[in-house]
Amino acid sequence: MSAQDIILSSGTSTLAPAAQVRKKLSKIAKLFDATKCNGCKGCQVACSEWNDLRAPIGEFTGSYQNPADLSSECWTLMKFNEVTDENDKLRWQFTHSGCMHCDDPACLTACSTKDAIVQHANGIVNIDSDKCIGCGYCVTACPFDVPKLDEIDQKAYKCTMCSDRLQVGQEPSCVKSCTTGALKFGTREDMLFIADLRIKQLHEKGFTKAGLYNPQGVGGTGMMMILHDISQPESYGLPADPKTSLPIKLWQDVVKPLGAAGIIATVAVACLHRITVGRNVVDESDNDDDSEAIDHTHPTQSDKE
Repeated sequence: MSAQDIILSSGTSTLAPAAQVRKKLSKIAKLFDATKCNGCKGCQVACSEWNDLRAPIGEFTGSYQNPADLSSECWTLMKFNEVTDENDKLRWQFTHSGCMHCDDPACLTACSTKDAIVQHANGIVNIDSDKCIGCGYCVTACPFDVPKLDEIDQKAYKCTMCSDRLQVGQEPSCVKSCTTGALKFGTREDMLFIADLRIKQLHEKGFTKAGLYNPQGVGGTGMMMILHDISQPESYGLPADPKTSLPIKLWQDVVKPLGAAGIIATVAVACLHRITVGRNVVDESDNDDDSEAIDHTHPTQSDKE
């Protein structure tokens, strides 16, 4: 995607006029239906294959989930969440874990490097590893704990929503590989419409707590999920009320502008002093007087004799 598609960029709050126009275009989204997922991990493998990722082989820890968490070499992870229902029966709740592509991305807000993290007009949030300095601010800022630093090059990596596939009219690899129809892709309006129909079907079937996970604390997400029980997103490994923390907002909206203003004010005062007062020039006669005073107070060896 070209620079014309960028509507938000890290390290700056300015936008090009063209970006202001393109911001009104339709945004895209993935829709994950947890009620249809069977945990086959096809999406996880497809992501690894398409992006040429090779996560280290993990160890068995009592769960089919492998690896244990997202990493710089694992951008999509099928989480196996074990819960007990009302009848005290154990069942799995699968979660398609990856970047949520927030409308108000905390990672972008926290990043201080210009253009290291950008948000495109279609809603995708991407990290430019060539510009990333490895500070890790995006890692700590993300309420979903998605971006991860690579141990080798110390760059941050995460799901790109297969931006390279979208450029040529293809859907993300994870969606393409889903055999149960648990993953769908399209405009956000279409995904919201499909989700509404599906939730109504679930309510009719007795799943009265089913709902759509599209948290507004981050402005909505480009990765929405239909859950069996929307009142307990934590059982899916999802935060109940994700949002950009206040310190991060203050850093971006208050501290950084004040710091820039302080630097400008310091330079302005220095220039004003240079113009009105000029350089501090020492008179040579003052140096002679000082040397005589020093000689008088500290007599030499010949004076003592």
